[in-house]
Amino acid sequence: MFKRVVSVAALSLFLQGTAQADELVVAAAASLTNAFKELAGQFEAENPGTKVLTSFAASDVLLQQIINGAPVDVFASADQKAMNKAEQAKVLDPATRKNFVQNQVVLIVPADNPAKVTNAGDLGKPEVKRVALGNPAVVPVGRYTQAALEKAGQWEAVKQREILGQNVRQVLDYVARGEVEAGFVFATDAAIMSDKVQVLEVLKTTEPVTYPIALVQRDGRHDKAQAFQDFVMSESGQAVLAKYGFAQP
Repeated sequence: MFKRVVSVAALSLFLQGTAQADELVVAAAASLTNAFKELAGQFEAENPGTKVLTSFAASDVLLQQIINGAPVDVFASADQKAMNKAEQAKVLDPATRKNFVQNQVVLIVPADNPAKVTNAGDLGKPEVKRVALGNPAVVPVGRYTQAALEKAGQWEAVKQREILGQNVRQVLDYVARGEVEAGFVFATDAAIMSDKVQVLEVLKTTEPVTYPIALVQRDGRHDKAQAFQDFVMSESGQAVLAKYGFAQP
């Protein structure tokens, strides 16, 4: 069995034609990393001869790679905005777009919670010097966070202390290592480091945190792309996603 995970930088090398014809290329939001690695392995086992190449990063970063010509077959985003941009750029098949999981945005602190934060209302306290969140310009969790905090009247306090991460896993690492007093990530990310971070609060987001998936519209798309999407949407695929804390949309 052969499966590779590549960085966005490595994915850009595909623009020079390094992708192999038998590789099914799946670009997925960073928060899907653990679940999609397992899904890729199961799909390979059920489809002998098919190799799944996965790339994980902020949804907007992956989108730019696709727009620039990276031969991605399946794109899974952490919010609707990134997928809307893909549709507007005409790089996906809109008929294949489906919501496949739902998540939540949570406030987390290091396990020892040195600033004694209890909820988002405490983030303006002088003890709180740094708050990590995904860069709203490119990271879906950052967009959800900003909108929720603006509605709650708490955004300015966080904005003054913001440490921007380039994807949700970077934000998680900042908090887990105690480099910031608090941060905002998806619930599924917090769950993988439950020994290093505490979840204090679930944000009331202005829209549901739903993840869409679609096939990329390009010449030479892998003939198993639809089969992979179907597998993600299937009962067995959803069981894997549920294991990592994702809910059905």
